[in-house]
Amino acid sequence: MKSDFRPVLDHRFELSADWGAVDCRVLAIEPNRRLSYSWAAYGLESVVTWTLTATSRGTQLRMEQTGFRPDQQQVYQDAQYGWPGFSAKLEQLLARLD
Repeated sequence: MKSDFRPVLDHRFELSADWGAVDCRVLAIEPNRRLSYSWAAYGLESVVTWTLTATSRGTQLRMEQTGFRPDQQQVYQDAQYGWPGFSAKLEQLLARLD
């Protein structure tokens, strides 16, 4: 997604794609460990957190999006559909960096 992201606490940025845009704000930064930002779009106010953990074989990346309300099943299903595709693209990008 196109973005004006900067790793600065409280920085407001937008993620945009052909389907629309997401308003975000950096909530937490721990270099080489964790990044957390708000995710606001289509009535969803959530938090996305990326965590890096060292392992014996390299680094594990975990992504978690929280804040879905019970009445947001469609938005939740859209996220379940969208994130795996994004993760696959990220994996391909990281493989090229090796």
